[in-house]
Amino acid sequence: MKLRTFLPLLVLSACISPSLAGPLPDPATDIPLAKESGKATAVFAGGCFWGVEAVFENVKGVTDAVSGYSGGTLARPSYEQVSSGMTGHAESVQVTYDPSQVTYGQLLKVFFAVAHDPTQLNRQGPDTGTQYRSAIFYANADQERVAQAYIEQLKQAKSFRRPIVTQVAPLKAFYAAEAYHQDYLVQHPDEPYIVINDMPKLAALKGELPQLYSPKK
Repeated sequence: MKLRTFLPLLVLSACISPSLAGPLPDPATDIPLAKESGKATAVFAGGCFWGVEAVFENVKGVTDAVSGYSGGTLARPSYEQVSSGMTGHAESVQVTYDPSQVTYGQLLKVFFAVAHDPTQLNRQGPDTGTQYRSAIFYANADQERVAQAYIEQLKQAKSFRRPIVTQVAPLKAFYAAEAYHQDYLVQHPDEPYIVINDMPKLAALKGELPQLYSPKK
């Protein structure tokens, strides 16, 4: 299981990403909103999947978010195998969304602004190892183009005080994690790890990106 770190709540809730220099701009390059309702997917890795999943489940236009594993070589890995750091996988979240309600670029803004800190290399908060790396796994050329362009835009705007280390890589496979990892924040809202590391992300989503916040029913 995760390393439990009991730091004072005020320290972590004051600012989700201390490396942020200010509010993030909207993506200058994006995939336009679809004219009709549909289904699309995006896969992001940003540390422990519990918090990343919870953030995206509360984003406008998102219909589902599933915790799992991507980026490695082992088929259908277990949590224990991924946690060893030997499979190459990162804890990831597959986001299913309606492209007529929210764009891929807007999901990227959520990912960089409140879901994690993209300047932490092979770690996120109290969790360390390549399985906690920051990564965007693109499913097609459009996703790759928009992701690369947004990272470059953030670099040019000096949106972060430290270099962005997010990996942009092709999505080869996504494997859903074990059932007990799904909706973990919803099932364990009072667990100290969740309260300290993940609840502030939801507060930041609501406070900093209200136009994209849509609380889970």
